[in-house]
Amino acid sequence: MNTENNLTPTEKFLIALGFDTKLAPDNWTKEHTYHGIGNHCFKKWISNILPCELLERNLKDTVNSIVTLCECHTFYEKFPSEIISPNYGDNWGRSANYIEINNRAIAEMYGEECKNGILSSIKLLPAIFPSAKSWANCVILSQIFPNIYGDGYNKAPNEENSIYGIKFGGGYSNNIICTDIADKISPEEQFRAFNDMAHFRGIKTGFRIVISEGQMKVSTGENTDIPFNWDNYEHQELFINECVKLMKLGFEAMFIDSAKHIGGYDCINYTGVGRLPNYHQMQYILNEIRTRTGSFTISFVGEKSTGDFERYKNLGLTAGTTFVNPDDFYSAKYWSEVMKYSRNYAPGVEVSNDNDPGGASYEERLNRIKTSLFASEFPSDKLPSFMQMHDIFPLRYDTNTHHLMMCNPSYSTDGTPKSHWENLFTKDDGRHYNHCAGEIFAHALCR
Repeated sequence: MNTENNLTPTEKFLIALGFDTKLAPDNWTKEHTYHGIGNHCFKKWISNILPCELLERNLKDTVNSIVTLCECHTFYEKFPSEIISPNYGDNWGRSANYIEINNRAIAEMYGEECKNGILSSIKLLPAIFPSAKSWANCVILSQIFPNIYGDGYNKAPNEENSIYGIKFGGGYSNNIICTDIADKISPEEQFRAFNDMAHFRGIKTGFRIVISEGQMKVSTGENTDIPFNWDNYEHQELFINECVKLMKLGFEAMFIDSAKHIGGYDCINYTGVGRLPNYHQMQYILNEIRTRTGSFTISFVGEKSTGDFERYKNLGLTAGTTFVNPDDFYSAKYWSEVMKYSRNYAPGVEVSNDNDPGGASYEERLNRIKTSLFASEFPSDKLPSFMQMHDIFPLRYDTNTHHLMMCNPSYSTDGTPKSHWENLFTKDDGRHYNHCAGEIFAHALCR
């Protein structure tokens, strides 16, 4: 019989929610399973679905689904205690596909309350494509830390509640953590459970972080609203150590907001609030995160890129975004050829980003996904790519990624999470789009 000391984080999560830990094959998953093509048919995921169909399931169903999708021929009746992240070498992040999940937007909405975003993120994992033969898929979570404009609550559709304003030293976001069961499974164990299940699925994981001084606060004891200051050594140490703690919980990538402008570079186009760290300071910070975690495979992805790729590579970044035209397949292929000998850093193809205003047609998005996956002579030369949750599960027509990052509306008509999930995403056309995206990845996974 399992004791508290030898339970995996996943098993602790199940017990905390009132389930047993014995797993069984999931027939609903089998009915919705897509496979990689040819010799890679063992790579499986769920497609041709609406997100609410996953989000309405309980954690036990989700874990059964994840184990049912295992690439091996063994069914695990107990969730494995030792799970190794898929190994794509030290520089895996240079060619990875980064898929950002807005875990706050898919959290459970009960009236004005917003919570359990990590549980919702776990429930989406069966529908996230596993990594391919030559490159990794990596899920990026939008929110980890408390936001400073009303954490734990949703607000009116146009009332600011930005994810871009965060607080260090105050634990983790009430939007994300399952606080009702935190006495049975700690926030750290909840993150570890998410990472374990993602790694079991063959997926890497990471998180978004902001570095604009005016968008960060520090919580110390009774004072919870100390302005962050990059000149304050203790604040810098807090930033580093908070990131290190997350990496030690299983995250392997960090998407850095406003990274292009570090050190005052091209600040005429800077839209953040407050100073950024200087260039050498950020070099030190990234190196310290790698050193203190003991991992030199961590991928640091910088928002935006220019032609000064040496600047980003020497900073310690692994990949960048928004340089290659996603609508031009041959331009992306050209840049994959130009950058093929640069194995530590490369600019990437962006299907969409967190500032996406919406408006792109389904056909445009699907073509951008094709460009991001196939625009290279050899799979090993593929550029990194970045996409959003809505590039897999399209959002309702009157919202967009930037709106959901800046605001936290509930779309529930009856005060329940189910209604919010049903109304957050599109309906039958979204199901067909999800099927089409699944077919594209099915052909790409053999690369």
